Amino acid sequence: MALFPELRDLESLQKRLQRFARIEQLAELRHGENSFPLLSFSLGSQDPKAPVLGIFGGVHGVERIGSKVALAFLENLAGRVDWDESLQWQLERMRIILMPLVNPVGMHLSWRSNGNHVDLMRNAPVRADNATFLVGGQRFSTMLPWFMGSSEKMEIESQAVCDFVRREAFDSRCSILVDCHSGFGIKDRLWFPYARTQQPFPNLPEVFALKDLLKRAQPNHVYQFEPQAKNYTTHGDLWDYLYDEHRGQGRPGTMIPLTLEMGSWIWVRKNPFQVLSFMGAFNPVKPHRLKRTLRRHLPLFDFLMRAAHSTGPWLGHAPDARTALTDAAHEHWYREDSDSGSASAPPSE
Repeated sequence: MALFPELRDLESLQKRLQRFARIEQLAELRHGENSFPLLSFSLGSQDPKAPVLGIFGGVHGVERIGSKVALAFLENLAGRVDWDESLQWQLERMRIILMPLVNPVGMHLSWRSNGNHVDLMRNAPVRADNATFLVGGQRFSTMLPWFMGSSEKMEIESQAVCDFVRREAFDSRCSILVDCHSGFGIKDRLWFPYARTQQPFPNLPEVFALKDLLKRAQPNHVYQFEPQAKNYTTHGDLWDYLYDEHRGQGRPGTMIPLTLEMGSWIWVRKNPFQVLSFMGAFNPVKPHRLKRTLRRHLPLFDFLMRAAHSTGPWLGHAPDARTALTDAAHEHWYREDSDSGSASAPPSE
């Protein structure tokens, strides 16, 4: 097995968490003579209906910072779970699930895609209304980025994510699932579905209430909270696929998939020479910026863990309240003069 820093960190945390977490190798991925484990972690309640916070990273192999941020949260949990009584109390009542390194072969090779040249976030059987050209997914050639793969069968990594989420989150009364990415814009963004269409998300009132809850809890937060499709639309988004499947099955719980899109252009703007490296377009290069990024998002994950557990202020509204929240969300995100979709726009908060 070929080791690289993120995989070494993952295996170290696997050893530290053996007593506290349910750790599973979902698949063994091979590339050439090397093999790589696809690992998942689950901490806390095993009640299928328990609230869930899910953290995912490393779907795109060049976006190493996504895995590093997920690993930083896992390390935070590992450093607290044996002594922090408040965390132990939360974990008795909810579940935290993690896949910090979804695409280990791509990360080993410094590829966006997996070892089969497939973009895992364009790989689900979902078609967009009007996908952004190329960026939204293509089947012209594996030599171009954003290759969607086969329309008949998902890649092992994509299938493993879907099976893991179905098992750990589909029966939950509330699940918030965060996928960590980089490579777009100068702002850190929280994107909610859909990626495939600019039609409003069915759980728009809940997402708007969650956005306001974040503003109340962390009034100085850095995130631009917005629909992903305000920026571009794509085929094959895994989270669109899982959300629609969950909703189509009539599950009683609420599932909110979010993408944490870290604004990597700010790192390039502060250190223009790093753009000379392909990896520099997606990741902080300077050590102090890397450390700052790794600690920057821990308060967000802590907030989302509490929000998943304490749903009273933002879930279960009466019809009149949901209508008012929907109207406010449309005014905030979908009015014609809204600039929240611009890559350089100031935060809408």
